Amino acid sequence: MAEREAVATELVRRLRAAGHDAYFAGGCVRDRLLGREPLDYDIATSAPPETVQALFPRTVPVGAQFGVVLVVADGMPVEVATFRSDAAYVDGRRPSAVHFGSAREDALRRDFTVNALFLDPLTGEVVDFVAGQVDLRAGIIRAIGDAGARIAEDRLRMLRAVRLAARLTFTIETTTLDAIRAAASTVTDMAAERIGDEVVKILTEGAARRGFELLAETGLLAAVLPEVACMRGVEQSPDYHPEGDVFRHTLLAIEQLRAGAAETLALGLLLHDVGKPVTAARRNERITFYGHSAVGADLAVAICQRLRRSRTTWERVDYLVRNHLRLVDAPEMRLSTLKRLLRHEGFEELLALARMDALASNRDLRYVEFCEQRRAELACEEIRPPRLLSGDDLIALGHPPGPRLGEILRALEEAQLEGQVTTRDEAEQFVRTHF
Repeated sequence: MAEREAVATELVRRLRAAGHDAYFAGGCVRDRLLGREPLDYDIATSAPPETVQALFPRTVPVGAQFGVVLVVADGMPVEVATFRSDAAYVDGRRPSAVHFGSAREDALRRDFTVNALFLDPLTGEVVDFVAGQVDLRAGIIRAIGDAGARIAEDRLRMLRAVRLAARLTFTIETTTLDAIRAAASTVTDMAAERIGDEVVKILTEGAARRGFELLAETGLLAAVLPEVACMRGVEQSPDYHPEGDVFRHTLLAIEQLRAGAAETLALGLLLHDVGKPVTAARRNERITFYGHSAVGADLAVAICQRLRRSRTTWERVDYLVRNHLRLVDAPEMRLSTLKRLLRHEGFEELLALARMDALASNRDLRYVEFCEQRRAELACEEIRPPRLLSGDDLIALGHPPGPRLGEILRALEEAQLEGQVTTRDEAEQFVRTHF
């Protein structure tokens, strides 16, 4: 990242040499002042977009109408945006027009005070028009100006406030919090993909529990993920779940997600018990959730599709939710069944989910540790044994072509997985004996 900072600093230097104001802007300034490693570097400048394009040989006008140009230097893309003020927002996402202006105007049109700071990388001077440094030191997320107006301009700012507060361990300032609560039900007016992106970021930036507590507190959870909000108050059997209701269990589970966790694992863990509210029942004083894995998998797929996640994502989430209890039965499985489980493409994530699930409930890890031990003991060739006979081999042994060949090959693989057959000669003898 030091290399990216050096590239961005050189771009500022060249803009300055050409007679333009230029600063680092936004999140990279906030993170540097907090002692965090910035994820990327953005530049704000007085140079209009056509000047930026003329100054640098490799540029991409990703949003030239809004003054945004991507400059590629030393193979690294850096976003360079012209200082601007925004006209009215008519779609809850973008301004109807922009007017290029001053650094002060650019700061005042941004979302939160801690994101409206500028930094001169050549001198280290911080340029602050909105008392952002005060809020940064106090650990506060505060909307710039009228909080309700900032949210109406872009409803995604409600989710972004929650994400920033969670990731930075900040509090949301009272007026801003009240404005979010008042507008929470309108958050779904924006594109579902943008909502999905923010939900995934909240889950995978290392502060998922705090993020979802804030989503619930603000009313955003009921609007964005009503199926998860419904988990609150759904009681569970205290012998298996001494931690409390399904929502608390889910919070304890996602609390274990580390920054950089895979989207599939994060969504699978969040939604692994999403079927419980609709399958909850009482039988002889016992609380049951029969079929909640299958019901939950269908719900999870629908949620992922609603949030415009990729097919690859929702197919893996389906697998994780549908199978999240299978490992409990692993110690009693036939060897062939266990080997098939261990070789599933998504087994590593399933194992990670099962461990977090157990640690968020009664902390019984015996079945997880059993699977880890058996996986370590069984070599790859035992879990995925090479085929000893082919369809052509079976025909040569006198079996006619047809569906029967597949049945024989499946039975032969079962025998291999059980350790009953290990050589070609044994395979041929197996076929002669059983078929």
